[in-house]
Amino acid sequence: MTILFVCVYVFFLFFILLYSLMELNLLFIYLFKAEKRVDSVMKELPYVTIQLPVYNEMYVVERLIDSICKLNYPKNRLEIQVLDDSSDETVALVKEKVNYWQSQGVQIEQLIRPTRIGFKAGALAYGLETAKGEFIAIFDADFDPEAEFLNRTLHYFKNEKVGVVQTRWKHMNKNYSLLTKLQAFALDAHFTIEQSGRNKGGHFINFNGTAGIWRRTCIDDAGGWEADTLTEDLDLSYRAQMRGWKFQYLEEVESPAELPVTMSALKNQQFRWAKGAAECAKKNLGKMLLKRGLGFTTKVMAIFHLLNSFLYICIIMLAFMSIPLMFIVSNHPEYASVYDSLQVFFISTVILGMVYYVGSTLKTENRLKDSVKFLLYYFIFLSVSMSLSLYNTIGVIEGYLGRKSPFVRTPKFNISHVNGNKWKENKYLGSIKRLSILSWLEALVIVYFSFGFITSIQLGPLSFAPFYAMLIFGFSYSLFLTIRHTRYAK
Repeated sequence: MTILFVCVYVFFLFFILLYSLMELNLLFIYLFKAEKRVDSVMKELPYVTIQLPVYNEMYVVERLIDSICKLNYPKNRLEIQVLDDSSDETVALVKEKVNYWQSQGVQIEQLIRPTRIGFKAGALAYGLETAKGEFIAIFDADFDPEAEFLNRTLHYFKNEKVGVVQTRWKHMNKNYSLLTKLQAFALDAHFTIEQSGRNKGGHFINFNGTAGIWRRTCIDDAGGWEADTLTEDLDLSYRAQMRGWKFQYLEEVESPAELPVTMSALKNQQFRWAKGAAECAKKNLGKMLLKRGLGFTTKVMAIFHLLNSFLYICIIMLAFMSIPLMFIVSNHPEYASVYDSLQVFFISTVILGMVYYVGSTLKTENRLKDSVKFLLYYFIFLSVSMSLSLYNTIGVIEGYLGRKSPFVRTPKFNISHVNGNKWKENKYLGSIKRLSILSWLEALVIVYFSFGFITSIQLGPLSFAPFYAMLIFGFSYSLFLTIRHTRYAK
């Protein structure tokens, strides 16, 4: 039993190492591989349908509709569908805005389904039934695209093999709080290194659910939107690319959006992404491995792309198993050599640090200042990420086991660093008006790792102590914000 315990522990360590090596590969591709693009203007502008899936978005939906209706594109070549599944004041706000822009000559329509079947995937599929566009652009409710969005993206479809053009997310409220800064820190690495690296390397990337454009025939050829996973965007992306469609990622085209400002909202979002990724892996990984015509490297990269949420299981299991491991080694000195494998964790931390460093500082004006800030944010980011692993691991396990759960939207607050704490009056905070069982579990976890911190000092190795300190900080910060934000709910 002891040998099995140690073997499992080492397995989790080496999966993290392999994952970090894949990230290092993407970093090298991003930095050193040139990308070939066809950058020209379309002679004839295509007809475009823009879909705006919304559900109870009363604080941001008017801004969204105004932004889309002001896009610099011929009105006679554009239709806008507001796919409104709302059950609150959003319905009336949308109706008023739609009526106004219709009076201005804009082809915009509010579509209300009889039932909210299939959540976002169902709404997108419902809109496609009447959509006229050759290309389908999609924006979530909290986005505020620039006026030239279509003109800067559509011409990449001159290549008839391109099925999707995805743009980079920009964070309109990045500097609002430490929580939003940490989210931007993580997303910047994804939208800089991961998406660009995979795209330059000719590997599979994913549509990020918003701020992108699909070729209609690509959606249809891949089987359309399906609601059997919580990440319908990742699912359709893999089905389309396995059909031979190419995706184009544009790092230079940025689409501003809002980051969650409450810990509960972030947890729900991360849970959905983690569980959805696990569901997509269960659904598509085997098919991808058996798909003929895909290169070996592309398949390897796709394995770690689809299994990225398994990383949460590795992290939380290593954390929990490390305390019993100290007692095992103390009572069985012959297993002391297992501590040598901890170097793997250190190597992985350094590699991932390189990835996040480039993602957060490559395009900054003051490299020295931002490098110092990076050192601080990186370890805070790791601490908070490890605390989220507990919540996300539950989602990943549910995804692998096939246990279904509803699509929980991330509430939008329409806030930035300039308008203070007005979000505290937000009606959607009512959904987090009480602490969940997991929040109480977080408190117990803090006690557990505090015990681990003391034990590492008494029994060794001392190298565990900083690890436990980060875990204690991460879980304490998560619990503190959860309690604080719950107090604001009415």
